[in-house]
Amino acid sequence: MSGHSKWSTIKRKKGVLDQKRGKLFSSIGREITISARLFGGDIEVNARLRQAVKKAKSINMPSANIDKAIKKGTGNLDNVTYEEASYEGYGPNGIAVFIETITDNKNRTVGEIRHVLSKAGGSLGQLGSVAWNFDRMGIILIEESVIEEDQIFNISIENDAKDFKLEDGYYKLFFDHNVLYQKIELIEKIPIEVDSSFIAFVPKDFIKVSEEEGAKVEKLIDALDDLEDVQNVYSNYEIEQSL
Repeated sequence: MSGHSKWSTIKRKKGVLDQKRGKLFSSIGREITISARLFGGDIEVNARLRQAVKKAKSINMPSANIDKAIKKGTGNLDNVTYEEASYEGYGPNGIAVFIETITDNKNRTVGEIRHVLSKAGGSLGQLGSVAWNFDRMGIILIEESVIEEDQIFNISIENDAKDFKLEDGYYKLFFDHNVLYQKIELIEKIPIEVDSSFIAFVPKDFIKVSEEEGAKVEKLIDALDDLEDVQNVYSNYEIEQSL
């Protein structure tokens, strides 16, 4: 029986990993499609698409999947049309939740998000209800090993970066989100290799919560993140450090 139990555990874990991998492929595939639809299918001139394809290759997404996602965006495949949509709401303790999605059915997406929030004791808010508490930033990551600190400092000054910091072996450069892809192209022409880039909503103020309350918020964020259409979830909670 123990062997059977062990095999069941292995299958269950593998199923979870396969599900997460499938979600990641789907999520990045939609980002590739949106990027191609907005700015064209040529990665040489479309910096957003180039970064999305780089991300796809870093998780070993098959080339056929990447090509198909690009063709969906450029209209070379008769298929569903994806669009970006964001939603705002509240979780436990009134913490703000900002959710980015890429979807082919907004009614389905908003229904799923409302259900998850309600189940966690939260609620869906109106447009603008929590967005004011976040700064939308474009962030570029460069490996610490490929550049000296003096050089990254000069690059940040010359390119009007809002901030830069070193975290976990990477330099993070913060820009206005509207110029992110322009800055990527300028940095790559130096040439400096950009490891990755993304647009994120950075909280202006945080709500402090206990570890127990924080666990509830994290459970909510995980549940939202597991939804097929959800790309990113941002919140403004901070676990209070006990003395």
